Amino acid sequence: MDSITHIALGACLGEAMAGKQLGKKAMLTGVLAHSLPDIDFLAAFWLDTSDNLFAHRGLTHSFFFLLVMSPLLAFFFRRYIKKGNISYQHWLFFFLVAGGLHLLLDALNNYGTGWFEPFNSKRVAFNVIFVADPFFSLFPGIAFLLLLFYKQHRIRKIIYITGLSASLLYTGYCISNKLRIEEKMQDVLAAQSFTYKRFMTTPAPFQNWLWFAIAETDSGYYTTYISVFDRNGSNRLSFFPRNENLLQEVNEKTEAKKLIRFSQGYYTLEKNRDTIVMNDLRFGQITGWDDPFIGFSFHYYLQPATDNKLVVQRGRFANWNKKTWRAFVGRIRGI
Repeated sequence: MDSITHIALGACLGEAMAGKQLGKKAMLTGVLAHSLPDIDFLAAFWLDTSDNLFAHRGLTHSFFFLLVMSPLLAFFFRRYIKKGNISYQHWLFFFLVAGGLHLLLDALNNYGTGWFEPFNSKRVAFNVIFVADPFFSLFPGIAFLLLLFYKQHRIRKIIYITGLSASLLYTGYCISNKLRIEEKMQDVLAAQSFTYKRFMTTPAPFQNWLWFAIAETDSGYYTTYISVFDRNGSNRLSFFPRNENLLQEVNEKTEAKKLIRFSQGYYTLEKNRDTIVMNDLRFGQITGWDDPFIGFSFHYYLQPATDNKLVVQRGRFANWNKKTWRAFVGRIRGI
């Protein structure tokens, strides 16, 4: 999830678990505990871009890190935070829940989370909620703001319960949408003449009704957008060749292999004049609901190497205008 959402959820969680003992300081403690895995941003200062892709949501988002750091933090807080006389066991539970919730929420996105680092590099991604979904963040965000002003414990309890419960209910709604979209995608593929190896679905930006779907074949990928409000099932598929033969022209093959591993095999290569670009299809297209053959949000300049520092973000907000917004809303409605 985005940092703002983690801050709001952490504050609500801190109030829920230690509000009686710490007062409003529980919110700050909750924010720190829940946001701790995101210290991986420091790796960007000394790692190159391809290595930083794995450092982000890597070791600090693992169960190993959680199980090592939680007892240490519980010991530290028990020793130096005297207010409320909170036991070591309570602190330990606090940090396990706060950190564990962060790991779970980040795994709901499509980036991939290193739950099993450093023993296994497999990334976990459930592709259920877009990384910045305002509908998920709305209620904990409002709850966070209200908690800054209200002092009565009874009212504060209602606020944090509402904020956390709303996010939980919305997550359940998103899982339900995911299952419906997967069924729709299976129906779409069943009507095709080609054989596919696997497919994946992930939400389009900022909501959970329109989804981007990819089906892998031997030579490339078919993509489409599916809405939970689609009725006739006549989704048009667009084909993108993998072009893996272009790997032979890449000098930095080690970097290319890293990116392929990061993409979990959902990648294409393309050549524009002398530039070879690798696309990670999992992050969707740049307003692909308006133009099905437009480029992909995650595009990495392999050769010649240019500025790839914002490779995850740079295509996410590109090409948004009044026309693409109208097409976006229309496609959500099933038009």
